[in-house]
Amino acid sequence: MVNIEIDGIPLKVDSTKMIIQAADEAGIDIPRFCYHKKLSIAANCRMCLIEVDSARKALPACATPVTEGMKVFTHSKIAMAAQRGVMEFLLINHPLDCPICDQGGECELQDLSMGYGAGISRFNEGKRVVQDKNIGPLIQTDMTRCIQCTRCVRFGEEVAGIKELGSTGRGETMEIGTYIESSLISELSGNIIDLCPVGALTSKPFRYRARAWELTAHPSIAPHDAAGSHIEFHTRGNEVMRVVPRDNDSINESWISDRDRFSYSALTHEQRVTTPMIKQDGQWQETDWQTALQAAIDGLNTVKAKYGTEQIAGLISPTATLEEAYLFQKLLRGMDINNIDHRLREQSFADQGCDYNSEDWCLGDIDHSDDIVLVGCNIRAEQPIIAHRIRQAAYHGATVTNINFFATDLLMPVDKEVTVNAKVMLETLAGIATALHGLAQDEDSKWTELLADIVPTALEQTIAMQLANAVQATLFVGALANHHPQAAKIRALTHLIAQLSNSHIIVLPEANSKAVSLAGAMPEQQLSANGDEDVQAALNSQQMWQQCLRAYVLFGIEPEWDVADPAQAQYALHDASFVLSMNSYVTDSMLAYADVILPIASFAETSGTFIGIDGQWQSFTGAVAPRGESRPGWKVLRVLANLAEIAGIDFVASEDVRDEVKDQLNLQSARSPSFYVPDDLLFEMDLMAISEVPMYQIDGVVRRSEALQQTPANLLSKKARMNTQEAARYSLSDVESVSIKQNNKTSTVPFEIDDAIADGCIYLAAGLNETAQLAAGFSAVTITAKQVEVAD
Repeated sequence: MVNIEIDGIPLKVDSTKMIIQAADEAGIDIPRFCYHKKLSIAANCRMCLIEVDSARKALPACATPVTEGMKVFTHSKIAMAAQRGVMEFLLINHPLDCPICDQGGECELQDLSMGYGAGISRFNEGKRVVQDKNIGPLIQTDMTRCIQCTRCVRFGEEVAGIKELGSTGRGETMEIGTYIESSLISELSGNIIDLCPVGALTSKPFRYRARAWELTAHPSIAPHDAAGSHIEFHTRGNEVMRVVPRDNDSINESWISDRDRFSYSALTHEQRVTTPMIKQDGQWQETDWQTALQAAIDGLNTVKAKYGTEQIAGLISPTATLEEAYLFQKLLRGMDINNIDHRLREQSFADQGCDYNSEDWCLGDIDHSDDIVLVGCNIRAEQPIIAHRIRQAAYHGATVTNINFFATDLLMPVDKEVTVNAKVMLETLAGIATALHGLAQDEDSKWTELLADIVPTALEQTIAMQLANAVQATLFVGALANHHPQAAKIRALTHLIAQLSNSHIIVLPEANSKAVSLAGAMPEQQLSANGDEDVQAALNSQQMWQQCLRAYVLFGIEPEWDVADPAQAQYALHDASFVLSMNSYVTDSMLAYADVILPIASFAETSGTFIGIDGQWQSFTGAVAPRGESRPGWKVLRVLANLAEIAGIDFVASEDVRDEVKDQLNLQSARSPSFYVPDDLLFEMDLMAISEVPMYQIDGVVRRSEALQQTPANLLSKKARMNTQEAARYSLSDVESVSIKQNNKTSTVPFEIDDAIADGCIYLAAGLNETAQLAAGFSAVTITAKQVEVAD
């Protein structure tokens, strides 16, 4: 610590601080453009020039470290003259287009020019003009406004992990742009909109839609992944106009993903359902809420009386709030319906009820990890904010190992890229566990028997050694592993590795699935009035579809895109006697299989609670009123329960529901954790389809965001891909598209060769229209020269 003085105010500050940081902590304002607390120091705008008593000229506050006894003057004649001189130079070439600039009203240059700019310009030469670049569907460029602060450049290199923007030219000819004309591909690219201190980089979907002073800010939580990023809805009237980040250093710092930023445009999509609908004599009719709710209860009661409650199933989206999930299961179980699940894309349930995740772990622990292993995880697509934190750890020396079905550019230093097919993944994990081992002393261990014949490779031994020697290691199990038919074995092996190496293990959940699970929306778990869990035999989501039950209750899901086996799900729904769908959107497919459609509010229109990956309970309120006649999902479920005459559901506010869930969880008796040990580690396959859900197809809101659908990442996901060796093996080297056939239905998708794909695999994304009628993800496929046929 050192003693300094700023504007006569004595301060004791950390000796590693810069003057601008010390001033910010003391609440002393120093103007700046290039400085940002989360980026490296560039000192190229010079707007923060200040006077230091021992210096012969003004110094940049952002790049001058504090020293003992230093005296700083931020508003002296020298400081003010320097700051005004810098402002004059910045305004020489700046266009006078504030009235039409989207940054108007929140522009840092506009604000500071009022305090430091001259009333009349002395410059009478021609101003420079910079041609605008098209850098994709998300960000609008007006580069004549650019003041070369390089915040956007530094963000790409230091935070996003890819230097997509850079400076070319010198002096007056210097420009910020892409080196080759192309769209930005980073999943965090939208953050440069917030970073830009002028109107050079603005939101393309928001362009010319509203002025800053017309907007009202509403704090909320992002719903599309498990990070629980803090966001802010900016609304005008009853419409969300844009989404921006809120600072929260423990979760998302100052950033949000493009998925969280731009998905709001789907709130006004043409497929929004805003009126209750019932099907009568095969024809859809809009109706009032009372009629629709009664029709829903009558339909369920009819099936219940005729076939029994075991012939009814309820499936809820993992994006649902805690309150919606709790009331969903409470409604169904109140009607003696126990087939309830939210694990829509999973196919392996052998370890049902096992909670592998390390206790007392938080997102901030990633920063301190020195060894990170990703298992079946495309972390950039699945959890962009968590990927950012892993990237920062890698920059600070953490070793990263990526074990996956295809190589992914993680935009960070990766120590080992292990690309394997599903069979080899089990062998690889088993090899790492055997190398760590220490099980030889335990003669009764089932793991000892399973691993007895495993001989670790040199690579597996090296990975094991790194885990064993790490001070704090973390293993992440991602969606690709969790959606695999052998997911239980993958999770069990990863958990064993974590135990043997004393590492953290985090099985990455989908969206709000942690809360949905805690609320009891699973077949083996029910929260009862005294807090005990009532374990009953019931079907999981896969069994619900396979057994073609007589009635289905769907909440927030579109089975043609949201489940593991969309073809089987659609067959079961069309074969059912009654289908109740509660959703914010309506599709042609839904109109074909549903009997009652109840419109529910979107995530921006309801209150609720999300629980993040690290267990933080985060409640939020609606930013706008529900669209049309739609209503918050928890209210719809409450009224349905009242009509079904289920006692104990008389909540007035969503907070009442949340508090009851908390009370019941507190009443639960502590249980010893149980972990799954498989009977074998066998998995036979020939050619397997890698069924990844693309980043911008993850849920009903995201896939209806027009801007996100136009991004390069989304367009690439629609292509089937194989490596060169496999393509040659099946005579596909010169093929531009392939036909995929299953259940006598054919779908044609573009095809390209990609050597990032593991041997014995073909990348075939799920969650797309092109694959909605095909078999379950990660199924075996057979190939002819010009046709890919999914094996039955």
